[in-house]
Amino acid sequence: MFQRLTIPVTPFEQNCSLVWCDATHEAALIDPGGDLGKLLEAVEERGLVLKALWLTHAHIDHAGGTGTLARELDLPIIGPHPGDQFWIDGLPKQSQMFGFPQAELFTPTRWLKDGDEVSIGEHTLKVLHCPGHTPGHVVFFHEGTRHAFVGDVLFAGSIGRTDFPQGNHADLINAIKTKLLPLGDDVTFTPGHGPESTFGEERRYNPFLQAR
Repeated sequence: MFQRLTIPVTPFEQNCSLVWCDATHEAALIDPGGDLGKLLEAVEERGLVLKALWLTHAHIDHAGGTGTLARELDLPIIGPHPGDQFWIDGLPKQSQMFGFPQAELFTPTRWLKDGDEVSIGEHTLKVLHCPGHTPGHVVFFHEGTRHAFVGDVLFAGSIGRTDFPQGNHADLINAIKTKLLPLGDDVTFTPGHGPESTFGEERRYNPFLQAR
């Protein structure tokens, strides 16, 4: 089975996701923004072998620990989309601005684009490019469990901010309505912050997605 665990990290309480394959015990971390000791403890407690780091986007609370973890454990960095090169380049400045430990610069081992796939053990997830919060933001969707890891695109009752450099509100709403909601009302999702929800719940009640 495909398993997942949400681990809040950093002062921003960002939802890092540990995902793994029961059959092979291979695991990946989605958005290792910080608190690396806490993340590695969760991996060790479950007897998993960490194989990759997957990024939805390159804001400091999601990507701050990535360079260090990749270097120390010799792990590939998968994602985000090349549109976030600007944010990767700015990670050291973001660290200082928000009082985070100094983030190491990195170059993704593999950039992602819409329609790509990523795999861990016996499980494959689809990649959806969903710009707006950042230009290179991606979402990971696991068809088997009907679950998506949406980063800061969509939240329970809200949406990602678009007032950052290179943010775009129209692009964000378009990505949610044309790429995420069509996956189905039953799809559950882990957002970058806060509780899980379903696409159906957000389609019906999220005030930012209602016709105006």
